[in-house]
Amino acid sequence: MITNSQLCEFLVKAKKATYAAGDLAKKIVNDDKSTTLEFEEGSLKYHDNYFGGEPYGGREVVFVDGKPFYIMTYYGQVDASVTNPGNIYGVLINALKLIPKDFPFRGPQKYEQSPFVYKNTYTGKVDSFYGEETISDKGVVVYSARYAGGLVDQR
Repeated sequence: MITNSQLCEFLVKAKKATYAAGDLAKKIVNDDKSTTLEFEEGSLKYHDNYFGGEPYGGREVVFVDGKPFYIMTYYGQVDASVTNPGNIYGVLINALKLIPKDFPFRGPQKYEQSPFVYKNTYTGKVDSFYGEETISDKGVVVYSARYAGGLVDQR
């Protein structure tokens, strides 16, 4: 198996190469209308599958030698008052590019892209965690998402 440190390192690479890569990421639209993003390195495979739009939800799985090892589920949305959700998702992508190496769940604890402020709070380590991210516009929350995950199939 791999260590938690190796998993964190892989997650950073995988996430930067997929959703955080924006339009450069290779997206597969599935028959069920979900979107899949994948990244592989050696015996490790990252698989991100989500539904949406607005709101959106999905899950990320890391496989080691074809066996599930890690999962994270997530659900979020832009507030209905926002007329251009694309602006908010642009901020989100920029925040996700700054994924912390020790806590590779979403973005950093704080990122500012005026007038927006991204915040990410979480509890736990890569083996078991949960958290929430928000984006505020001049102090008003216009986006929020929750996520949870950790190691799976360990016994």
